[in-house]
Amino acid sequence: MDKSEQIIDFSKIKANCSNCNLQELCLPRGLNAKNMEKLDHVVKGSRPIQKGQHIFRGDDGFLAFYAVRSGSVKVYILDESGEEQIIGFYFPGEILGFDAIEEHKHSCHAIALETTTVCSIPYEKINEISAQIPQLQDQMFRLMSRELSKENKLLLIINKRSAEERLATFLVSLSSRFHKLGYSAKEYNLPMSRQDIGNYLGLTIETVSRLFTKFQRNGLIDINKRTLCLKDLPTLHSICNGFSEKGKDNNSAA
Repeated sequence: MDKSEQIIDFSKIKANCSNCNLQELCLPRGLNAKNMEKLDHVVKGSRPIQKGQHIFRGDDGFLAFYAVRSGSVKVYILDESGEEQIIGFYFPGEILGFDAIEEHKHSCHAIALETTTVCSIPYEKINEISAQIPQLQDQMFRLMSRELSKENKLLLIINKRSAEERLATFLVSLSSRFHKLGYSAKEYNLPMSRQDIGNYLGLTIETVSRLFTKFQRNGLIDINKRTLCLKDLPTLHSICNGFSEKGKDNNSAA
């Protein structure tokens, strides 16, 4: 096998991610060095997007998929009364823009929660590249499937679980996502506000604040401004699965 055709493994790509464009698209099972080079030719980096600036808005034409390279992004829709409903948060290595595939325009808004950079791959180039790199199309389907799975899980959390279970599931989910990105599973910063968390989970900001206080008092977490430390992941996992805190703080409302 020619050296340029050797398969690049996950660990090697992670080690070289400083030069990687759309790193999540560059992590399919089987993209070799030659195909990585083809992909790299069409990917574009962005200037820093400041907190509060939009990457795209609802009804914008479908120009590209976007991978978060640094920072974080909030995705939301506006209901009939113009109220914001958050439908997702995105972090480095995660991709957004799949909402625009069907109608060739975006159905939601994406806004930076902090100074953020993204890499983009023009939609018009997808078919062309996929014809040259069949593995890329498979990866796109996998990523779209993952997005649908995330949406279904969100609906389950909001419709079937208690407030306590919703928040615990949210914190554990972030822990898992950050761990996959190579960061600590037990300590991370929350770039979103408590109001945003409540909006996403279908809870009031008062309920979110009360639950954070309860979790901290019961030794499950430690929070300092937006820095969160998960001190008792096993118990948080138990709460996610519908088990109470073994009688702790029974007088506290959830």
